[in-house]
Amino acid sequence: MSYSTSQAKCKPAFEPARSADRSLGSARVADSAGAIRVLIAAGGTGGHLYPGLAIAEEWMRTHPDSNVVFVGTARGPEAQAVPRAGFELRTISARGFPRRPGLAWFRATFGLLRALGQSFRLIVELKPHVVLGTGSYVSAPVLLIARLFGIPVIIQEQNSIPGATNRWLNLIATEVHISFVESRGYFRRKNNLRVSGNPIRRSLLRQDRQTAYEAFSLDPEKRTLFVFGGSRGAQSINRAVQGALERLKHLTQLQVIWQTGSEDFEAIEPRFRNFPLRVRVFPYLEAIEKAYAVADIAICRAGAMTIAELAACGVPAILVPYPYATRDHQTHNARGLLDRDAAEVIADKDLSPEILAGKVEALLRDEARLRRLSRNARAFARVDAAQRIARSMEQLVHASPIPREG
Repeated sequence: MSYSTSQAKCKPAFEPARSADRSLGSARVADSAGAIRVLIAAGGTGGHLYPGLAIAEEWMRTHPDSNVVFVGTARGPEAQAVPRAGFELRTISARGFPRRPGLAWFRATFGLLRALGQSFRLIVELKPHVVLGTGSYVSAPVLLIARLFGIPVIIQEQNSIPGATNRWLNLIATEVHISFVESRGYFRRKNNLRVSGNPIRRSLLRQDRQTAYEAFSLDPEKRTLFVFGGSRGAQSINRAVQGALERLKHLTQLQVIWQTGSEDFEAIEPRFRNFPLRVRVFPYLEAIEKAYAVADIAICRAGAMTIAELAACGVPAILVPYPYATRDHQTHNARGLLDRDAAEVIADKDLSPEILAGKVEALLRDEARLRRLSRNARAFARVDAAQRIARSMEQLVHASPIPREG
């Protein structure tokens, strides 16, 4: 399937309806003399992995002869996504620390000690010129060892409330790239902070809308509602949407793309096969950028990368922050858009079929409101975040103590 590369955005502004193991895959491991070597510690969750992939792809676009290696775990999404993207993956034994002491806490401590040793061996072997971390528990041992060698270290923080790993690494990092201006107050050290935004993949901005409609067998003349709750879905959103669609089925101009997650898919998909509205149900969308390209309204959580992608594509959204996120950071993420009149927000505790259906129908009947939400979301976006961070990496390579052969 070919995509149009003439479009600078997913779609126009809102329009009225019409152990250090190797996992190579097809990895880019060119070992040319003088190549810049980049190590990216990213993974554990998709929210930490995909910013790293976006930066890596941007780096390779401008430095095609570089060696880029990812460090992650064998358990996270990076185990498949990194080789599929064409990069080498090395795995270490890091694991997240539980909030309360117990057996799992001791296992995490042992895993960290092993990960420090594995990271030491990786740094000695690969001799990276610059190291990037995206804040998961994978980042800490790798970035700490890199700094002991004097190698420049960059951190990328996705959320408005930084995670514990990045708040600690801020003290030793060369640069910390944040996505929200509001994040500055959470870091003790200020002189290494840079406001760059959340990196998004170039493919997100290069979708042809008509091709995307055809991929989903949808009608370009109808409004498209895109529902998703992350790669594993969101049960509270799924429950509310089922009831909401029953209340919206009289809106013949509406059609739906729904990523349910694997747990709810088998229960939901049969129910909507013969529904009055056209509802396309998927357990997981591999090419989510196509859904963004046709979405007129999105219903979703408020993860940092979700918000960055919605904003870049100018998709009006009804955000339902995950209530159990660490330090309630999704609510703070959502507030960044709400305060700019760039999204609607419903607290998870207030979510119901009636409230959700009312919000969707009100938006569908108010084209001026949809256009305003789309315009304000685009104004919030920083679509050049990956380029900004890649430029910083390039500048720091020249300060690296690791020589370039050749």
